[in-house]
Amino acid sequence: MSSAHGTTDLSDRIAAELPYLRRYARALTGSQSSGDKYAIATLEAILQDRSIFDEGIRARTALYKCFHAIWSSTGAPTGDGDGGGMGERAQTLLGALQPNTREALLLATVEDFSKEEIAIVMNTDVDDVTHLIDTARADMEAGIAGRVMVIEDEPIIAADISAIVEDLGHEIVGVARTRTEAVEMGNREKPDLILADIQLADNSSGIDAVNDLMQNMPDVPVIFITAFPERLLTGEKHEPAFLISKPYKEEQVSSAVSQAMFFASTETLLA
Repeated sequence: MSSAHGTTDLSDRIAAELPYLRRYARALTGSQSSGDKYAIATLEAILQDRSIFDEGIRARTALYKCFHAIWSSTGAPTGDGDGGGMGERAQTLLGALQPNTREALLLATVEDFSKEEIAIVMNTDVDDVTHLIDTARADMEAGIAGRVMVIEDEPIIAADISAIVEDLGHEIVGVARTRTEAVEMGNREKPDLILADIQLADNSSGIDAVNDLMQNMPDVPVIFITAFPERLLTGEKHEPAFLISKPYKEEQVSSAVSQAMFFASTETLLA
């Protein structure tokens, strides 16, 4: 294969994984703009040195490893002030956690890496990864409890998500099936966190419902649930900081909820 063909192939592989790197970076920082800055910095580093992709590991692992080298070198900050006055709260909460625990938990649950791959990404060993994940679960799930609203039109899925959230110690204030129900419920209940599907029962949009709610409660974190996360992770407009892919795993929901509750702000997803 020629050098030009090899470069093109690598670019295609990186492009396919970039939306998920954005998701990971946003979950770490709690905001779209901060997360995307780290993703851009990662791409710039790769342009300067592609040797990490010659180490015999899959492209996705190499991409995240490059990200982590940058993330670790900057002290793993949590935002750039775009989340309003709640950044200080996030910093205080994160300061109580052991280093690298959130990263390991996100990589294992939301990003679905194996422990062996996480060890490569984080430049450590499998035993340390296991310890980091266990510590993160214990610290984060014990640290925050709140009132959660679910926007989901499928009763079985809504019940499953509600059970997962309640097992984490949170209270479900209600389940809405349409945009109208969601707006009315949200304004009435004032939840601490919203879990929202994209497509609702009457063909209305969970995105629109959230945008309506954000007019009165802009600091409430939101987790979107979608079968096509890459469509909401282009970096071309205002997009969510927290996403769960369908079909989801219980650990993905648990991890996303725990992460989102660390940040009492969300960037609205504008249509």
